[in-house]
Amino acid sequence: MLTGTSTAATAAPPTWFEPTKPQTPDSEVNVTGAPFTGTRGGEVRGLVDGHTHMFSDEGFGGNVVCGKTFSVHGIADALQDCNTHKPNGNAALIENLTNPRLGGNPFASHDTVGWPTFRFWPAYDSFTHQQMYYKWVERAWRGGQRIMVNDLVSNSGLCTINGVVNPPNRTSCDDMDAVRREAQKTRELEAFVDQQYGGKGKGWFRVVTNPQEARDVVKQGKLAVVLGVEVSEPFGCKQTLTFPRCSRSQIDRGLDELKALGVSSMFLCHKFDNALCGVRYDEGTTGTIVNLGQFLTTGTWWNPRRCQPGEVPDHTVSGALPKELAIAFPLAILPAYPDGPHCNPRGLSSLGEYALRGMIERNMMVEIDHMSAKAADRALDILEAEQYAGALSSHSWMDDSYMDRLYAVGGFATQYGHGTTQFVDDWQSSNALRNKHGVGYGYGMDMNGFGGTPAPRTGAATSPQGPVVYPFTSVDGGSTLDRQKTGERTWDVNVDGVAHYGQVPDWVEDLRLVGGQALVDDLMAGAESYLQTWEATAAH
Repeated sequence: MLTGTSTAATAAPPTWFEPTKPQTPDSEVNVTGAPFTGTRGGEVRGLVDGHTHMFSDEGFGGNVVCGKTFSVHGIADALQDCNTHKPNGNAALIENLTNPRLGGNPFASHDTVGWPTFRFWPAYDSFTHQQMYYKWVERAWRGGQRIMVNDLVSNSGLCTINGVVNPPNRTSCDDMDAVRREAQKTRELEAFVDQQYGGKGKGWFRVVTNPQEARDVVKQGKLAVVLGVEVSEPFGCKQTLTFPRCSRSQIDRGLDELKALGVSSMFLCHKFDNALCGVRYDEGTTGTIVNLGQFLTTGTWWNPRRCQPGEVPDHTVSGALPKELAIAFPLAILPAYPDGPHCNPRGLSSLGEYALRGMIERNMMVEIDHMSAKAADRALDILEAEQYAGALSSHSWMDDSYMDRLYAVGGFATQYGHGTTQFVDDWQSSNALRNKHGVGYGYGMDMNGFGGTPAPRTGAATSPQGPVVYPFTSVDGGSTLDRQKTGERTWDVNVDGVAHYGQVPDWVEDLRLVGGQALVDDLMAGAESYLQTWEATAAH
């Protein structure tokens, strides 16, 4: 096992390790042993999550993701369902349409009680309930994670839809307002954890704004939290009837504000075609809902064309509006599309190129995921010409055909947090390319991001590798993890999959069983590879 300078599992933890002011009651962590620290051969070790959303509850109008990441009033206040879901979930339209357990029934019911019973949520297939309560994140850190990119997130279209079908919204639908709230909440959580661990700077949750800060935090064995932005209308750069609604000066002011907030990476477009670039499409029911959001906020639907031979597709657009949404939005008539595969004719606009170059000037890392193939191709052209390493693909939304170019400029990729079998298969298929460029591996869990988290591994109990056996040893070899318990509920990855962020270490143990120590080694090299990309970005 890779231990760095970690202490043995039986050693006493450092004096700062146990909270001095614990919340009572609170979620258990169910990990014993001290966190590993230091470096090996001058390099840090640790797992990296390149893409997740701690404060989605503050985005989308504040009423789509139910439950808070933390509360000064305790867990009973934090982990409650949305008032708009109560008393039985019949009005939770987005949950009901997207949760496979509910069979697509828009008026399905679910148990809306969170703490202390958690009969229905959190769960790997529930998109609208909090999965990143801070004690669950603490367990992920104790299990070996050392870098987490907290993408500040919102979507004005989803906010608008939910404000109609589940009124009222708690906050505005302005994406940048959500970014400001979530950045503030991240800092408040840092102070909240510090208070429990003895004062300012002593907690395990450390917000970092440059690669040297991050490296120092990881060496100390704490969690380096990087701020990113993933919204559909950054700086208000939307389009209306295909016309841009922002200017170069607006982009400059927005980028300067993000830097002041401590943001280090950003998506130029996400879900909707905006004034900066076209997007890679979503498919299925999610795609239909997102397409409706584009129509409501821009006045236009996605406008795909059938891909020509040799073109990189942007997924296939299909489906019709669920009747409940068609009733709520009677003027929204989804157009008929040609047969797929579909390509988005919109690439990186002149304003998008200006924003990209503005990010380079400010040493910010550029997220390529969610860009249309046409936009991604042009973005990589610019990054290559500038010899700029700050390129990221953080959750498998960039076509694999661009991966060699991304690695060649010095960029870094993390794979979406798929179920164990698919994750191992994707890791194996990427080995040759990553070995060519000498980079580690990571995951982008996209938790609280409406993509779903890993389900239990099918057939684990009778497989040659067997199921995860509790308690198990952390990836660094220095801690022991048992089943995670919160309130009256105990989770088991073999039964529940990854229901919340505290089960990320359990999933990594399942990856080890199936993928072997080589996969664990690549994952533990992920933190160093991410920092090397960030350091090259900062040095440009």
